[in-house]
Amino acid sequence: MKFQRLRLHGFKSFCDPTDLHLEPGLTGVVGPNGCGKSNLVEALRWVMGESSYKAMRASGMDDVIFAGSTSRPGRNSAEVTLVLDNSDRTAPAPLNDADILEVTRRIERESGSAYRVNGREVRARDVQLLFADASTGAHSPALVRQGQIGELIAAKPVKRRALLEEAAGISGLHSRRHEAELRLRGAEQNLDRVDDILAQIEGQLETLKRQARLAVRYRNVSGDIRRAEAALYHLRWVNSRVAEKETEALQAETVRRLAEANHAELVAAKALEDADLAQAPLREADVRAGAVVQRLSILREQLEAEILRAGNRRTELERRKTQVEADLAREAELVAEAEKLLAASTREKQQLLNDNEAQSGAAEKARQTAYQASELLKQAEAGFRQATEALAELRARRAQALRSAEEARTRALRLRQQIEEVKTEASGVSASIDADQSIARCKQALEAAHAVSAQTEQETLKTERAAQMAQRRLDEARPELGALETLLNRLESEAETLASVLNLGDDNLWPAVVDALGVTPGYEIALGAALGDDLEASSDSGAPTFWAEPGDASNDPDLPDGATPLSHFVSGVDSLERGLAQIGIVSAGDGMALMGHLSPGQRLVSMEGDLWRWDGLVSKADAPSAAAQRLSQRNRLADLDAEIAKVRKKVAVATDRLGELKALSEQAQTKDREQRELWRQAQRTIAEAQSKFDEARRQTGDLVTRQSALEEARVRLSSSLKEALEIEADAQRALENCAPQSEAQSHVERAQQKLGQAREANEQARLALGNFENAGRMRQNRLSQLEQEMASWQRRQQSAQAQLVDLQARAGEIAKQLQSLEQSPQGISGKRDALDSELEDARHQHKRASDALAEAQNVHRAADRASRDAAATLGTVRAEMARIDERLKGLIAQRQQIEQMVQENLGVGA
Repeated sequence: MKFQRLRLHGFKSFCDPTDLHLEPGLTGVVGPNGCGKSNLVEALRWVMGESSYKAMRASGMDDVIFAGSTSRPGRNSAEVTLVLDNSDRTAPAPLNDADILEVTRRIERESGSAYRVNGREVRARDVQLLFADASTGAHSPALVRQGQIGELIAAKPVKRRALLEEAAGISGLHSRRHEAELRLRGAEQNLDRVDDILAQIEGQLETLKRQARLAVRYRNVSGDIRRAEAALYHLRWVNSRVAEKETEALQAETVRRLAEANHAELVAAKALEDADLAQAPLREADVRAGAVVQRLSILREQLEAEILRAGNRRTELERRKTQVEADLAREAELVAEAEKLLAASTREKQQLLNDNEAQSGAAEKARQTAYQASELLKQAEAGFRQATEALAELRARRAQALRSAEEARTRALRLRQQIEEVKTEASGVSASIDADQSIARCKQALEAAHAVSAQTEQETLKTERAAQMAQRRLDEARPELGALETLLNRLESEAETLASVLNLGDDNLWPAVVDALGVTPGYEIALGAALGDDLEASSDSGAPTFWAEPGDASNDPDLPDGATPLSHFVSGVDSLERGLAQIGIVSAGDGMALMGHLSPGQRLVSMEGDLWRWDGLVSKADAPSAAAQRLSQRNRLADLDAEIAKVRKKVAVATDRLGELKALSEQAQTKDREQRELWRQAQRTIAEAQSKFDEARRQTGDLVTRQSALEEARVRLSSSLKEALEIEADAQRALENCAPQSEAQSHVERAQQKLGQAREANEQARLALGNFENAGRMRQNRLSQLEQEMASWQRRQQSAQAQLVDLQARAGEIAKQLQSLEQSPQGISGKRDALDSELEDARHQHKRASDALAEAQNVHRAADRASRDAAATLGTVRAEMARIDERLKGLIAQRQQIEQMVQENLGVGA
C-alpha cells in the first residue's frame, strides 16, 4: 500500500484546495518557518484517525478549520483526503474492493467530524485498522516529529516494543488483540456480576421469606394504620393548600417571562430570515463560478487525455506491428511441423493394424485354456470348503460340551456356598426377633408424653384468655389517644405552616409593621384594603421604607357621620395612629353616599374590603390582600397556641393510662408465651416418643421381612443347584457321543493339496491370457491415440493457414494506422494554452465568490446561534410553565384526592 496524493481544503493554513503529489522516491517540502510545513504532517495524522486536539497544536478540534486572515474570511469546514494505491490488495476485507482507496475526513464547525472511504461512510476505528495493517497510523513512529529521535533513544522497553511491532507489520494484529482482550475482560466482569447477582438474589430470597412471615402480622396492625391515616390526610390537605397558593403566584410570574421570551424569539427569527435571504444569491454565484471552473478543468483534462491517448496509440501500433511479424514466422513453422507429424502417424497406424491380425489366433487358444483351469479350481475349492466345515463343526461341539460341563461344576460349587450363608444368616435373624423388647418400652414413653401434653394444654388456654383480655382493654384505650394525637398533629402542623408563611424568625433586619399590629378579628380585610402594601414598611428609621412619628393631629378633619375610625380596632404601632384615625369603617351600601363628604387624605373601607378615597378612587372588594391575610393568619396562630396547650394536657393523661394498660398486656403475653413454650416442649416430647416407637416397629418389621426373604432365597438356590447338576450330566453325555478328529483332519489335508495344484494351473493359464489381452489393449489404445493426434494436427494445420491470411491483413491495417497518426494535426498546444488562460480567470472569479459566501455564512451563523439561544430560552420558560401548570394541576388533584380519600376511608367530609 503506497501514498499517492494528499489533498487539503480548509485545513489550518490551507484555505484553498491544495494537492500534494507523493511520487515514487523521495518527496521534500522546503520553505521558511511558519509557511505550513508541519501542517502537512498534522494533516496526515489527522486523516489517519488522530483524536487528540492537543496533538494538532490546538485548543479544540474545531481549530483545525481555517480561521481566516486579514484578506480572507474563515471557513465553516475542513477536509483532508489521502489517496492510497491498493493494487496489491492488502487492505482489510471490508475496504479491499478497489485498487485505489480515497480516505477522507471532514469536520464541520460545532458538528464533529466524519470519515469516508471511496465515498462510503466508515467508523474511525475502521480507518485506524486500515493504517495499522499497513504498519503506519496517527501514532506511528514512522511519522517523525521534532524531538522524537531523542525520545526513541531514551524510550523504555515497552515503547520500543511498539516500534518493533510496527516494523514487523503486526501492529494491526496487536490492535485487534487488544480489542479482543477488552471484550473478553468485559465478558469476565459480566460473569462475575452474574455471580454477585445470584448471591444477591439468594439473600433477597431469604429476605422475602422473612417478609412473608411478617405479612401475616399486617392484618393485626391495619387498624392502627387507618387511625394514623386520618392525621396524615389533614396534614397533607393543609400542605397542599399552601403549595397551591404559592404555585399560582409563581405561575403569574412565569407567564410574564414567557411573553418576553416569545418576543425575543420572534426578533431572532426575523434576523435569521434576513441572513438566509442575503446568503441565497451569494451561494448561487459561488455555485456558478465553481461550475465554470469545473467545466474548464474537465476540458483541460480531456485535452491532456487526448494527447496522452495519441502517444499511447502510436506506441501500441508499433508494438502490435512487431508482434504480428513474429506471429507470421511462428505460424509458418507450425504448418511445416504439422505436415511432417501427420506422415509419421500414418505409417505407425498401419503397423499396429498388421500386428492385431497376427496375434488373434494365439489369444483365442489361451482364453480356452484359462476357462478349463478356472472350472477345476472351483471344484477343488468346494471340496476343501466342505472338509473344513465338517472339522470346524466337530471341534465346536466338543468345545461347547467341555465349556458347559466346566460352567455347571463351577455354578454348583457357588450355589452350595450361598445356601450355607443363607442358613447362617436366617438363624441370626430369628434370634434377634426373639430377644427384641424395645416396642413395649417405646409405647409406655409415648403414653406418658400424651398425659403431660394434655395438662400443659389446659394451662395454656387459661393464659391465652388472660392475654386476650388485657390486649382488648389496651385496644379500647388506643383510639382515644390516637384521636387526641391526630388533633394535636393537625393543630401543630397548621401552626407550623402559619409560622413558616409569616416568617416570624429573628433574622429579618427590618420587620414589617404588620407583624407588630393587633387587629380585632374580622377587621383584617378592611385594614388590608385601606393600607395595602404600606403595611410592609418597617417602623425602624434605618429601613429604606419606614413609618415615622406623625405630627400634631389636632387640626385633622373629622370623618363623615356614620363612619367609625379604624384606629378603634387596631393597636400596637403608635406611628399608624394618625393615619388610621382618618380611615372610616362603613357598610358597603353607605360608602358611595359618604365619599363626597371626605376631606383630603381621608378614605372609607367596608368589612368586605371595599375602598372609597377622597379623590374619587373606588376599589370594590375582590379578595383579601396579602396584609389582610397575614393579619388573619397571626390571629389564627394565637388561637392555635392556646388550643395546642389544652390538647397536649389531654394527650399526656391518655398516654399515662395507655402505658399502664400496655404493661399489664405485656405481662399477660409474657406468661402466655412461657406457657405456650411448655406446651410446644410437650408436643416435641410426644413427637420424639412417637418417632422412637415407629422406629422400633420398623426395625422389627425389617427383621421379619428379612427372615422371609432368606427362606425364599434358600428355596431358589436349592432349585438352581439341582438344575446345574443336570446340565453337567448332559454335557458329559454330549462329549462321549462326539466322533474322533483324526479322520476329519486327514480328509481336510487331502482337499487342501488338490486345491493348491488347481490354483497353480489356473494362475499360469490366467497369466498367459493376460499377456495376450494387455498387448491387444495397448495396440488398440495407441490406434485411438494416433487418430486423435492426426485429427488435432490437421486442425492445427488448417488454423495456422487461416491465421497466416489474417495476420497478413492485420499487418497492412497497422501500417495504414501508423501513417494516419504521422499525418495528425499539430495545433493541440495552442488550444491547451487558451484553456489554461480561461481556467486561471475562472479560478479567480470562484475565489472571490467563495470569500463573499463565507462572510455571509459567518453572519448567518451568528444569527442562527442567537436564534437557537432565544429558542432555547423560550423552550426553558415553556418547560418551566408546563411544569408549573402540571404542578398546579397535580396539587389541585392531590387536594381533591385527599378530600375524596378522607370521605371514602374515614366516612367524614374534608
